[in-house]
Amino acid sequence: MPSKFHRESDPLPPPAAPAAAPAEADAPPADDLSLVRNFSIIAHIDHGKTTLSDRLLERTGAIAPRDRRDQLLDDMDLERERGITIKAHPVTMRYAARDGKTYTFNFIDTPGHVDFSYEVSRSLSACEGAILIVDATQGVEAQTVAHGFLAAGDNLKIIPVLNKIDMPAANPAAVVRQLEDVLAIPAEECLPCSAKTGQGVEDILEAIATRIPPPREQYPGETRALVFDSEYDAFRGGIVYVRVVDGRLRKGDRIRLSSSGREYEIQETGIFDPKLHPVPAGLGPGSVGYIIANIKQAAEIQVGDTVTSARRPTPHPLPGFRACHPMVFTGIYPVDGNDYEKLKYSLEKLALNDSSFQYQPESSVALGFGFRCGFLGLLHMEIVQERLRREYDCDIIATYPGVIYRVHLKDGTTKEVDNPVFLPDPTEIDSIEEPLVKAFLICLGDQIGDMLKLVMEKRGSLDRTESLDAKRVMLTCTIPLAEILIDFHDKLKSLSRGYASMDYEHAGYRPDDLVRLDILVHGEPVEAFSSIVHRSRAEARGRQICEILVDIIPPQQFAIAIQAAIGARIIARTTVRPFRKDVTAKCYGGDITRKRKLLEKQKEGKKRMRQFGKVPIPQEAFIAVLKSKD
Repeated sequence: MPSKFHRESDPLPPPAAPAAAPAEADAPPADDLSLVRNFSIIAHIDHGKTTLSDRLLERTGAIAPRDRRDQLLDDMDLERERGITIKAHPVTMRYAARDGKTYTFNFIDTPGHVDFSYEVSRSLSACEGAILIVDATQGVEAQTVAHGFLAAGDNLKIIPVLNKIDMPAANPAAVVRQLEDVLAIPAEECLPCSAKTGQGVEDILEAIATRIPPPREQYPGETRALVFDSEYDAFRGGIVYVRVVDGRLRKGDRIRLSSSGREYEIQETGIFDPKLHPVPAGLGPGSVGYIIANIKQAAEIQVGDTVTSARRPTPHPLPGFRACHPMVFTGIYPVDGNDYEKLKYSLEKLALNDSSFQYQPESSVALGFGFRCGFLGLLHMEIVQERLRREYDCDIIATYPGVIYRVHLKDGTTKEVDNPVFLPDPTEIDSIEEPLVKAFLICLGDQIGDMLKLVMEKRGSLDRTESLDAKRVMLTCTIPLAEILIDFHDKLKSLSRGYASMDYEHAGYRPDDLVRLDILVHGEPVEAFSSIVHRSRAEARGRQICEILVDIIPPQQFAIAIQAAIGARIIARTTVRPFRKDVTAKCYGGDITRKRKLLEKQKEGKKRMRQFGKVPIPQEAFIAVLKSKD
């Protein structure tokens, strides 16, 4: 990878006072593009990205002292509770540099977890530079490598920063060597800092001003702006986050969305400071801000779209960025069927706020009407479900997560299946392909054996091994996506005592011996319990589900058979024992034949019940099966 850095002085100056620029509150971003810098912060999770964001906001005077708090840009309760960034957050800052000039910094904070890499790619598309943070105590991690290559692929200027240098366990020299070996970043380009104490933050601000190139207009006579995010306000409609590339957007302008051709009139333009701050003068080239244009329907806004002038539409729409491909699918249903419309409305608003989330209607015999939802990973799925419960007050139930399989039929056609219910009859199937991921595991050298054992348990294979330093190695493995969905990350952290990290990317498909596992309750298949599994795992998974259901399904007056089946073959079975009604309680003596007659009559009645009886499955049974792990 070619180097993209300029030499910077190494000494650490003492922390400086906040350098607030003498700009008026309502002043728009400067039209002098040489004074504009657009950048993001990228890092592995827990490497201090949010803490450094807080220090940058304080040093530039973007927030008043009375408004200061930790995790300032993380405005969701979930973000603050879990200590992670879920949504990208833009903010405009003013910085008075040492050269006497006042710069406008458009900064976009990004998540670090692999499940939110789409947020990172969208943020980078609106920038010319990126600050790559590496924890000086932990070194280069999996997401460090992934985000670094992502930024380099977008031709962004990367400023490497070594954070937490004040920690006793910090080893900056070793981390610098890792950056040179893995990402080809020269040692002299790295800036040491402590985001907690503020040490070195002034050098980072100066590096942003001197190293990151200013934006430039490509077609000065046109109006073009990139939609990189959006949210929905119940009173003002859709709020569109834009990066203006050419021209200016002002209140009253007629604009057009290139993908749909719809036209609107801008009602408000503004910047983030970090809250919405109206700017009557509009947004000029190089600006990052928002527009409000009375957009009523959430589906009208497409992330990656081009905003242009309705009177003089551009013939050169912006390329946007790569499309989002969901990796994990699950069904989401309302617990109460009457809440279907409420859930539909909530999903529509959530999809506008999170463009990597996709959904479509589906129905189930057991669960009623619901939606098939696509996510980037398990954490993304968990966060979306929790947001539905908290922010939209939806009482929901989710089916077992699955992936997209490619089914090749004997008639030569290919069908993509993400729901076991739609899997064709086994007699029509020629082969089934499952999705693979290329996983990058970084662990200590003495943990390679445990890591390889875990990979082999998940039907994976080792591609290559690379040494990062004297202690750590990076394993490149190919693993079926379905095998890492549930507990792979938990086992990885447990076996490595928390030292290992993982990143993954889609790696195509391969055929394998996959079957549909059905669960029959009293002879009737229950769609919500069906799943596509590898044949070698089918018996264990079927026995596990049967054992769960036998303890939850309430007994009836007849025995209930719970069976796991592959096609017509039963591979596991348990029985819910019946409870017996004492029909002889009214007999206080007399001949024994009187009691036998009553018992025989009861026996005949139970036979009829077994033939025509219905078995109610409680909601707890669905939840228990969905929470069970392989």
